[in-house]
Amino acid sequence: MSIGAGILLVVIGAVLRFALTIQLSWIDVDLVGTILMVAGVVVFILGMIFTFRRRRSTTTRRTSVGPRDGDNVVRRTDRTDETGL
Repeated sequence: MSIGAGILLVVIGAVLRFALTIQLSWIDVDLVGTILMVAGVVVFILGMIFTFRRRRSTTTRRTSVGPRDGDNVVRRTDRTDETGL
């Protein structure tokens, strides 16, 4: 969600900065566009960081000999860290 929000902020900021040629006495449209583009880049980068941090997983594989028949027993445990911390 934050990746899309960052892209949306960059697009809206670019439209305000480069595509509109209106002049308003009470607001600087170019400055608002620049601020939105910078905020969009920051939100996009933070969204990417949080997305990649969320996808950590740990896999443990243990091999042992079965007590009854002497066959190899493989146990696999998967753990995914969904908190991102």
